[in-house]
Amino acid sequence: MSQELLAVLSQVERERGVAKEVLYDALKSALASAARKQYGLGENVEVEFDSESGEIRVMVVKEVVRIIQNPESEIEVEEARETQPGIRVGDFYKIDLDTDGLGRIAAQLAKQVIIQRVREAERANIYAEFKSRQGELITGSVSQVERGNIYIDIGRTEAILPRREQIFREVYKRGDRIRAYILEVREATKGPQIVTSRTHPGLLIRLFELEVPEIYDEIIEIKGCVREPSGRSKVAVVSHDRDIDPVGACVGNRGSRVQTIVQELRGEKIDIISWSDDIRTFAGNALSPAKIQHITLHEDEGRMEVLVPDDQLSLAIGKGGQNVRLAAKLLGWKIDLKGESEYRRMVAEQAFAPHGVGAKSEASDIDKLDVVGEKMVQLLTQNGFPTIASIAKSTLEELCEVPGIGPKRAQILIDAAVSFDGAAAEEGGESEVEPATAESKGKPAAAEVAAGEEEPSS
Repeated sequence: MSQELLAVLSQVERERGVAKEVLYDALKSALASAARKQYGLGENVEVEFDSESGEIRVMVVKEVVRIIQNPESEIEVEEARETQPGIRVGDFYKIDLDTDGLGRIAAQLAKQVIIQRVREAERANIYAEFKSRQGELITGSVSQVERGNIYIDIGRTEAILPRREQIFREVYKRGDRIRAYILEVREATKGPQIVTSRTHPGLLIRLFELEVPEIYDEIIEIKGCVREPSGRSKVAVVSHDRDIDPVGACVGNRGSRVQTIVQELRGEKIDIISWSDDIRTFAGNALSPAKIQHITLHEDEGRMEVLVPDDQLSLAIGKGGQNVRLAAKLLGWKIDLKGESEYRRMVAEQAFAPHGVGAKSEASDIDKLDVVGEKMVQLLTQNGFPTIASIAKSTLEELCEVPGIGPKRAQILIDAAVSFDGAAAEEGGESEVEPATAESKGKPAAAEVAAGEEEPSS
């Protein structure tokens, strides 16, 4: 019987994953409860179990005293010395109980205690296992669908995929295979509850780790990921190896890698973009496939104004504003998109506003430069360069902040302003300038900088 008991405990350990020590404690606790029930004893019942031979001893422990005050827990010293001559007052006397005499009710109680202890140990093991796996992927089969929630059989326990974490229009039936992201593991009265998600950005990141070995090996790093489930996602990646293109590695040969992920997400479109520590470059990549003309940052407000050509405005905004919304989440900035014609109209309205005409006309003298036209005068004035002196003192980078002005245009403006100031100083600081001659008016168009013109390619 003893060896049979050890064999049963070993089998339970293998099947349930419960440590032997836990099973031994459960067995001792169960036998102690059964003995109390059968013999009407108190808490002074002790059980010894030999894990080598399987031998069990159930004993009642009594304190040796001269005068008995509590018969259940005390014994007279004379009576104890009949079987143990050397025992003294204050020692504890152990009396063996017959385990074969345990009745059916006591045995049933012992069974319940063992089952309860094993169940508690199982729950603790499952909670510890899946708590450490939080943020990973699990694969299982749908066991049932109830009130919109999907229950997933993952072997030792069940996980739940709440309705709020399901991808729109995804339908599962019993027995379907499903892959989900472990969102949270929490303790509940019926055992650990494993909450999963199919909408979390972590699902997309883990899928890329599975499909792209370079990401798993940390050669390529995912710097950011945003999703609108069943619609579109944007993933920003960077390579720590200059010889590996991060975007190309994620896309795979003929799109093989990314297409596997798209199929898993039921056709969700995925934009893989290159991450940059330069926020302007990163913003331009995030708003792809639209082409960006100029970006003005307002760092104190966490906002950027993005100027795009009119034919690229709808592409930058995306269907229902999806593209610009995802880009804003990815960047962590507010994005104010403006088309080129809209921006020019706003500049013109501000330039010719009644409250500002006189002041600007008196303060501005940049119309005296031969290389600027009327639109450029308005553009420079509105962006903080109302005078020739302010242009001459500015840097190339400062002028490039003005929408529509590139490095070559900026250099032409600075050279013209410096030349004008130098000529004025040589003439003794004359305040008036000769009108432009016919020859100057007829100079080649390449020397004149007009607002909104494209930068000539080098």
